[in-house]
Amino acid sequence: MDFIQEINEYYEREKKVIDALNREELNAAMNCLLDAYERGAYIYVFGNGGSSATASHIVCDFNKGTCYEIDKKFKFVCLNDNLPILMAIGNDDDFSNVFVYQLKDRLTKDDVVLAISGSGNSKNVVKAVDYAKEVGAKVIAMTGYSGGKIAKVADYQMHVPVDDMQITEDLHMGFDHMMMQILWKYLQAKNGREAIYKINQ
Repeated sequence: MDFIQEINEYYEREKKVIDALNREELNAAMNCLLDAYERGAYIYVFGNGGSSATASHIVCDFNKGTCYEIDKKFKFVCLNDNLPILMAIGNDDDFSNVFVYQLKDRLTKDDVVLAISGSGNSKNVVKAVDYAKEVGAKVIAMTGYSGGKIAKVADYQMHVPVDDMQITEDLHMGFDHMMMQILWKYLQAKNGREAIYKINQ
């Protein structure tokens, strides 16, 4: 089979969405994360399905990659990464509470919540965001489609303006790598280091 036309169409759609991204909103969200870093605040990140994989990847890239060879680290926590507690809350309580349960009596007004949902309407993500707003923590919504419920209440937006879950998730992962590389270079320079990429050395 020859899928070249379909391949081209997919990436043409993705390129158009990239051009439509709101750079000012992305910059504001990045500065929120940088402010949390400077203050030593915790950043709680979570999502379902592919978004849960993105959340976990973000923790790796920020806690290790962005701060490589720098003493001060980001304090990212992924609420997806402990499968037993997710299963316990889902089984004993309700799946809609798997994130909010982990935030209760832990999240403070000084912390940041990075909520990832393609639709912006995932019940467990919405409940966690609503709780974060009650506490007074800042909320960054990483969404697609219309942005859904979480985009309406979030303090910062990382929105992918497209009705396509795969392209949305592509660019959410791209947000992670874009932020990681830019903030890594910024922190290296701030600490008097030259930003030299190292891998497997």
